Amino acid sequence: MLESQADKTTVAKRLDLRLYVRQPPMMLALLAVLGVMFFLAVAGLSRVYHAQREALGNRWFSRGVRDLKAHHFDLAVTKFRTALLYSADNYDYQLNLAEALIGLKRTDEAYSYLVNLWDEQPEDGLVNLELARIAAQKEQREQTQRYYHNAIYATWPSDQEGKRNETRLELIEYLLGIHAQAQAQSELIALEENLGDEPSQQQRLGDLFLRAQNDEHALAAYRASLKTNPHNQAALEGAGLAAFQLGRYPLAERYLQAAAADNPTDTEIADRLKTTDLVLAIDPFRRQISAANRDKIVVQNFEAAGQRLKACGVLSAGGMPGGTQPDLADSWTKMKPRISDQSLRRNPGLVEDAMDLVFRIERQTNTTCGSPTGPDLALLLIAKLHEGN
Repeated sequence: MLESQADKTTVAKRLDLRLYVRQPPMMLALLAVLGVMFFLAVAGLSRVYHAQREALGNRWFSRGVRDLKAHHFDLAVTKFRTALLYSADNYDYQLNLAEALIGLKRTDEAYSYLVNLWDEQPEDGLVNLELARIAAQKEQREQTQRYYHNAIYATWPSDQEGKRNETRLELIEYLLGIHAQAQAQSELIALEENLGDEPSQQQRLGDLFLRAQNDEHALAAYRASLKTNPHNQAALEGAGLAAFQLGRYPLAERYLQAAAADNPTDTEIADRLKTTDLVLAIDPFRRQISAANRDKIVVQNFEAAGQRLKACGVLSAGGMPGGTQPDLADSWTKMKPRISDQSLRRNPGLVEDAMDLVFRIERQTNTTCGSPTGPDLALLLIAKLHEGN
């Protein structure tokens, strides 16, 4: 009887519980719990899925980077494209793909990627550098310089700060290539302020200043290089050339002599040194030269100018004017009887008159009779040295 009563009680409780569970609030709570559990399960599966895709993308990307470094551009392109299948918007994947495409000379495809990357990160140094190179290939000068400047002042990783100077050097080479000497000089002066004292860097700076036709800065850079490495053959030769072109012939002689001693078979150095020595030997206006020696030099120079006129057909063998420039020949013929050591000693003012005529002859024949050599080249350089005096 008691057991029957207990069973009835248990059954009643179960019925009450079922009824309770079927109430709307409880149903909602259970559904919510189930929903959360389902969401967490899906989120977990999604994370696993994306992690797997990311791992696969990184794996293909790493393989592509190895191929890119080895200049296997076609393989790199395939692997970067595969990596992008797993992460289509990955910035690094697209950038490296663009570089591989550039390696294959497929610049139009690379350009489309780079422009999109530039829109996303316009301060990226490498993106701007690659865009500058493509613009240079397309001969788009304005865009080339703009992208190069963007790259120079862009954001670079701390371990790639040297890229700024490298990029400026690349811009300078580009400007020299299109004969924009003035702009190249401006960039070189900016580079000069940020370049260290390492001898090879200073030598390269000097080489670039020479090509940009800034001999003063070139000489300074070469001398900075020679302070640390006084036997740098290229710097000695460069310093000699820069000093020569500046008309600083005693300094040019010193550097060229050192360069010739280190490299005696270089005919270009030897020829320039010979011309330098000749300029120093036949310049009658050099300081600390005796009056007697000066007069002898003037006589020699006057005779050399007459020989130049004769060689150009302006002066006949008999000393009379001929050819197409009788005025210079006539002036030389009239002055010749007065040009001697004795006459110059009696009349020192005649030195300047004689040398003025010599200089005019050398300038004019340089224009009409071809480039001079030997004493005539030296006299032309001396004429340039004393212009306006």
